Amino acid sequence: MTETTGARLLDGKATAQAVRTEVRAAAERLAERGVRPGLAVVLVGEDPASEVYVRMKDKDANEAGFLVRTIKLPAETSQSDLEAEVERLNADDDIHGLLVQLPLPKGLDSDRIVRRIAPEKDVDGLTPDNVAALVTGGEGLVPCTPAGCIEVLDRYGIELEGKRVVIVGRSMLVGKPLAQLALARNATVVMCHSRTRDLAEECRRADVLVAAVGVPRLVKGDWVRPGAVVLDVGINRGEDGKLVGDVDYEGARQHADAITPVPGGIGPMTRAMLLHNTALAAARKAGIAWSDVATAPMG
Repeated sequence: MTETTGARLLDGKATAQAVRTEVRAAAERLAERGVRPGLAVVLVGEDPASEVYVRMKDKDANEAGFLVRTIKLPAETSQSDLEAEVERLNADDDIHGLLVQLPLPKGLDSDRIVRRIAPEKDVDGLTPDNVAALVTGGEGLVPCTPAGCIEVLDRYGIELEGKRVVIVGRSMLVGKPLAQLALARNATVVMCHSRTRDLAEECRRADVLVAAVGVPRLVKGDWVRPGAVVLDVGINRGEDGKLVGDVDYEGARQHADAITPVPGGIGPMTRAMLLHNTALAAARKAGIAWSDVATAPMG
């Protein structure tokens, strides 16, 4: 790839649309067997960003033909009341996917809430049972953003076996689960974080570089090895108010073979994989093999 043409664009928006189309087809096949995937989202308080994100999730799920329930609770909701709402939804047979929108208002313990969610309905893949399944190779639900990263790579024919995957960021939402997914693909994984010595040099050694730390344009263009693949998971507001990633996109694209943009990269994939997880959970509850209803080999 020459400097004049720049990197190949890994279009998350188009890929997410393909996933949503396939999930809708799977939902139609499930409906033929009397199963309608149900997604419940619990929103506590009035955080503007969370409200926008929940509306987008609702729209996606409705378009996929799902049963959708959004439960809005006031910011002053107590821990016990929120836990009771989660337990009620755990017991609701019409709901296959359940998530509590994070972050929660101050005073609420999000870890305790996540642990209350039934693992088979945990479409965010955050409960201890699903984390353990990811580590041990068991059957669970995978966190949506890391799953979206793998899906983009798969659909663009980018293999991980034998590759050096460098992940900047060690959160439970992205970095740690993505490391497990890459290890399962026989990659060599390097986890970087705020105490990593010579972060730039670690990044330059990557065949696949993933930035998921939440710092605008942290990864500079010359941190990218020529021919590397760059996945930018960061979503930040720049000084001009525009969305920017964790990677200096214009600099990095002059070196990389392929790169995801912000916006339009991994972000749309997160929502698409949430739909996939919900449909997968519905199939599992009904005892239906995913391969019997899916048009693509996800999950």
